[in-house]
Amino acid sequence: MTSGAPVNRTGVNWAGFAAAEPALAGTVEARFGAYTHHVLATLRKDGSPRTTGLEVRFLGGELWLGMMPGSLKALDLRRDPRFALQANPGAGTGLGGGDVRVAGRAVEVEDPETRAGYAKEVEPPEPFHLFRTELTEVVRTRVEDDTYLVVELWQPGKPLRTLKRA
Repeated sequence: MTSGAPVNRTGVNWAGFAAAEPALAGTVEARFGAYTHHVLATLRKDGSPRTTGLEVRFLGGELWLGMMPGSLKALDLRRDPRFALQANPGAGTGLGGGDVRVAGRAVEVEDPETRAGYAKEVEPPEPFHLFRTELTEVVRTRVEDDTYLVVELWQPGKPLRTLKRA
């Protein structure tokens, strides 16, 4: 299951990000894979933030967001496609693998063939909204040697930046 073009004007699909930064992509995907539910931030009609729980899928070089029909988060994304998605940090304070989040735009998928491929793989309750993501930022934050806060920041067309603070 593929979506076609990996890059738009400013966003990159998951495959494009993974090709640019395979090690970071592997870490990010593992963090999202460690738990089922994550936190999605969207923008309400009035511009204020909305955070909600969400399951995500990595299939065919895409990061997919599936949602119940008429859900407020789906309506938010239809109105303003900008989003931020944070992986579930898990229990306790360990943050094994670090804290990861992605941001970008969600593009609703109406193509019947693509939706059928997704439904075959995921078996979501019907009907559903389906969005593919165009990433504008991927961030991993972790602690190194119990001393340093390390932030890795990737944006399309730019080299991976690593910031380290004591």
